[in-house]
Amino acid sequence: MSSYPCLRSLATRGIDTLLASEHEHPPVYASRFRDETARLPRPREDLVAYKDALVGLAARPDVCTVVPMREEDAYVLSRYADEFERYVDLVVPPMGTLRAVHDRMLLAEAAERAGVPIPETRPLDEADDWDGRYVVKSRYNLLTDEYVESFPSGRADTAKDVTHVRPGETPGVEALVEGMYHVPIVQEFVPTDGEYMFAGLYDHGEPLATFQHRQIRGDSYVGGGGVYRKSVYVRELEEAARALLSELDWHGLACIEYMRHAETGEFVLTEVNPRMWQSLPSTVHAGADFPYYYWQRATGRADEIDPSYELGRGTHSPNGEVSYLVSVLRDDSPHVERPGLLGTLREQFRSMYRQPYFDYTHPDDLGVFVRGFQQLVSNRLK
Repeated sequence: MSSYPCLRSLATRGIDTLLASEHEHPPVYASRFRDETARLPRPREDLVAYKDALVGLAARPDVCTVVPMREEDAYVLSRYADEFERYVDLVVPPMGTLRAVHDRMLLAEAAERAGVPIPETRPLDEADDWDGRYVVKSRYNLLTDEYVESFPSGRADTAKDVTHVRPGETPGVEALVEGMYHVPIVQEFVPTDGEYMFAGLYDHGEPLATFQHRQIRGDSYVGGGGVYRKSVYVRELEEAARALLSELDWHGLACIEYMRHAETGEFVLTEVNPRMWQSLPSTVHAGADFPYYYWQRATGRADEIDPSYELGRGTHSPNGEVSYLVSVLRDDSPHVERPGLLGTLREQFRSMYRQPYFDYTHPDDLGVFVRGFQQLVSNRLK
């Protein structure tokens, strides 16, 4: 759904757009700002066919760039950059740099070189002490044969499950490896009093625009993508993010997730996503128009970028708020105390009253929200 703020941002500035998807009727197609659409193969089933179809669209004389909306896009645009750059200008990291953030072991090494706090990280098959508080998660943001030799050629997938391990218990290593198709990582659990996002658009190591928000609620009480966020500026967070991206000589979009350590106050790195982010409507609502920034850089207008934004702008994801509430009823963690149901409802209604802005509910373009709600209900009833 982050494609919608891209569409709206560019279309309202008179820039023609071409929406491409493997789905026949994604919610964004219901927007009145839609110009043209194209059907793509499913990237998780045939990544090369997906790439070939995108290259075919990029070769059109009226297409000037391609915006990476998800991990598969960032991967395809970086791995096959030479094929795309025959026709369009991209703002994406080279493959070696992309690997350094898609592989959380390499990311941990880069963070250490940059002097940026990161949880103790090691492969699961090297972990032998379970007396502390740990979580098990995928080593890779995206699974492909480029990263995991045993993964089926030409396919792509993600392993999003995060296992919170009870102190003193040894997790089932074989089952975790089998379920994730590779040896995942173990990270120490970080007690947090706040989650934050730093977003940036970089030009070969130099920031063109940056943005921060505090994630007040995620789609689960134990973590996840932000569903209630408020724009902020924290100098220490800016310094930590810039140090990491400078170490990586970053180029392109970066969405970096941080936890503020409840005991030390340090901003501890969680992950880096090299694409547009789930909470993009919140970013644009605060005035940080990253879809337009990307277009400006790709078309040689980087000097026209205005990176300012408003502080204190809060936004909600309606579907995400429902997911958070469901997590309070269903999820469980030995490390995070479950919030009370009534208190959760009070906080949700209070924040919605104080910050009554909801993703995809623009009065002049409600078709996207309606289509998305219809699909959500349909999927839940299946």
